[in-house]
Parts: sequence; structure tokens; C-alpha cells
Amino acid sequence: MPHEHRTGRRLYARRRWSALLAALAAVVSALLVGLTLGASPAAAEPPTPPSAEEATTMLGDLAEADEGSMDGYSREKFPHWIDQGDSCNTREAILKRDGEGVETGSDCYPTKGSWTSPYDGEKWTQPSDVDIDHVVPLAEAWRSGASEWTQDKRQELANNLEIAQLLAVTDNVNQEKSDQDPAEWMPPSSGYHCEYARMWVWVKHTYDMTADAPEKAALKKALATC
Repeated sequence: MPHEHRTGRRLYARRRWSALLAALAAVVSALLVGLTLGASPAAAEPPTPPSAEEATTMLGDLAEADEGSMDGYSREKFPHWIDQGDSCNTREAILKRDGEGVETGSDCYPTKGSWTSPYDGEKWTQPSDVDIDHVVPLAEAWRSGASEWTQDKRQELANNLEIAQLLAVTDNVNQEKSDQDPAEWMPPSSGYHCEYARMWVWVKHTYDMTADAPEKAALKKALATC
């Protein structure tokens, strides 16, 4: 009897240990699945800019100054479309983020998808029809203080995915915008003026850029439509 009692205890201990291992495996598996599912979806849209109220406060914080000179300006002084990981450069990362149903090859270039431009509401299915717009154009940034920055800081602005500085938009609309500020150009879709102004102010405030008087007035007007 003592031997049978000890054998029973050993069998019970083995069963209990097996049950604990199975439970632990289930927990680990669930965590792994959760991490995988949580990491897979794309952002699907740019970072949300501050509210109209916050943007209005930020606008008031911007130093008012006439635009500076274009002397010495070159887009090469704002190195852009740098590597963003996963074989994607900045342009490709934005195409993945802002598109619908985007599929890419091993080089991250889209092979399928569609892009709806917030500036004019047009929808495109070819990446070549889409430009990646710098909300605050690089030349505008240069005239607003970036001429005094380091090259590294200019590169950061030109590739920043953390704020709403980069958008996938209709190419000819982006070319029409060129380097104009909101006093000179606003998106064709008037319903987007509020968000555009919030984005513009966010970028300039983040980088402590200046704004001239007509630009501030146009931004204030746009924020009043929110």
C-alpha cells in the first residue's frame, strides 16, 4: 500500500505539471497572437493634428516675421525619402499608410491599391498619379527659419512620420500648390481647410518656424471654419 500511495502521488504530480505547462503554453500563444495582430494594421491615415482650439493657441505662439530669402535654398539640403525600415523609404511608407488595399512587392513599391487625395477628393489606383506633399513646403520652411538649421534637422522635417507633415495627394494639385503658404493657396476641397490649417500650424509650431502676417490671417480664418 505505501508503494501504491507513492506511485499515485507521482502520477498526480505529473498530471498537474502537464496541466500547468499546457496552461502556460496557451497564455504564451495568446500573447503572441495578440502581438502579431496588433502590429499588422497600417496607420491608414496621417497622425491626427491638434484640435482647432489647440491649433489657435499654437498659431498665437508662432513668431510673426516676414518671409526670409531664398538665397542658398536647394531641395538637396532637405534629404528626403530616406530609409524607414522594412525595405521602405519615406515615400513608400506614406503610400502604404494613406492607401486602401495596398499590396507591395519585396522592395515595398505598391503593386496594388488606391489613394484618395484629401486635397481634392480624387481617387487614384496608380502610385505614379500620387505625390507625397510636404504640408509645409520645404522652400517655405527655408524662408521660415530652416535656412539656419543643421542638415540633420532639415532631413528630419522632410521625412517626419510622427506629425502630419506628409500626405499622399493628387500629383497635379501638389504641383499647383508648389511652395505657397495658406495666404496664397488652400486645398480645392473647402471642407478640408480646417484640417489643413491644423496640420500646417502643428508642423510650424513643432519646429519653431516663423509665420508672416498674411499667412497667420489665412490660418486664423481657416481655423474659424472648424
